[in-house]
Amino acid sequence: MSKPNRVVITGLGALSPLGNNVDDFWNNLKNGVSGADYITHFDPSEFRTHFACELKDFDVTEHLEHNTIRRSDPYSHYALVATQQAVEDSGLDFNEMDPFDSGVIWGSGQGGMYTFEEEVRNYADNDYSPRFNPFFVPKLIINMAPGLISMEYGLMGINYATVSACATSNTAIMDALNYIRWGKAKVIITGGSEAGITEASFGGFSAMRAMSQRNDDPKHASRPFDKDRDGFVMGEGAATLILEEYEHAKARGAHIYGEVTGAAMTADAYHMTATHPEGKGASVAMKQALDDSNLNPEDVDYLNTHATSTPMGDASETKAIARVFGKKPDQLSVSATKSMTGHLLGAAGAIEAIASIKAINEGVIPPTINTETIDEEIPSGLDIVLGETLEKEVNVAMSDTFGFGGHNGIVVFKKV
Repeated sequence: MSKPNRVVITGLGALSPLGNNVDDFWNNLKNGVSGADYITHFDPSEFRTHFACELKDFDVTEHLEHNTIRRSDPYSHYALVATQQAVEDSGLDFNEMDPFDSGVIWGSGQGGMYTFEEEVRNYADNDYSPRFNPFFVPKLIINMAPGLISMEYGLMGINYATVSACATSNTAIMDALNYIRWGKAKVIITGGSEAGITEASFGGFSAMRAMSQRNDDPKHASRPFDKDRDGFVMGEGAATLILEEYEHAKARGAHIYGEVTGAAMTADAYHMTATHPEGKGASVAMKQALDDSNLNPEDVDYLNTHATSTPMGDASETKAIARVFGKKPDQLSVSATKSMTGHLLGAAGAIEAIASIKAINEGVIPPTINTETIDEEIPSGLDIVLGETLEKEVNVAMSDTFGFGGHNGIVVFKKV
């Protein structure tokens, strides 16, 4: 059996609650800026939660043509704009490549929620007359974002969407990694997008009491590991990574951000929405991702946690970390960037992958903000970076994601 291809990252793009490009996102992340504020997309006054981490100062008409905007959902808009940034950053000219050597593997947890809500409301408002928009289904379905990306750049290779709730982006990255490893593609555009701050989506999560209700203080609502945490803060946006076969990237003189060394996915097989209380599936996924990377736990310098600021989720994840890395891992620093970005659901893994890669590139670990008193359920001995950035050489970073349905998705990145 031939040795698998090495896979590197050569382009990044981001639309986030902390900025509409990678530089702004990263600078605000390093500076501990919260993206939470009161909702502007709709009137939230009748909901239990009145705030979220929305995109700010984003005008899609500055980036996409009218027909593209009209015929696609905001989750696809976000995907296209973040991908524009990443392709430009990569320096790739797809016209110079065989179109079957490049593809797209994308993820979204909810897909076209704006479209779904708009069309169902119109149906009800028009006396239930079946006057649906002919683009209703194409705008709604989750695989349309990778389809539109492939059409934009003429990519005729592998093309599909993954869905594993909040582990979705890491699933997409893992699949892209493996297809390039196997020699099925030279370049794959991957990542995730979510535009779920709508009344229907928000109402569903609110009914579950999964979101924070700290309405008097939104910017301090996302507080991972804190004893007073009361739920997650919903976010929106997109993040794109260009994954490329190493020799192909080297031959064209590409800037290489880092290497994707391994990934793994397991299932908790426990509960529809709750993580396994002892992090059983999560810990196995972490171990498998390290094995896939030919790395040991002591090789990991930084772990970007899933840590959504929910009572059960944060505790179970940290128990899994302690099981894999030991109760007092000297070399491992941990932080929760959702304290600033909120939870981007299906796009969470992609935006956190960029945070992990930038940590490797700059030797800076972004902080966990808002956490004042560590919950007693959180295992002691973990180096949780609180309040301010930590300057530290990062050669290997791991990114955790977990999703409803018991999905655990882990990706490992390494300095080249």
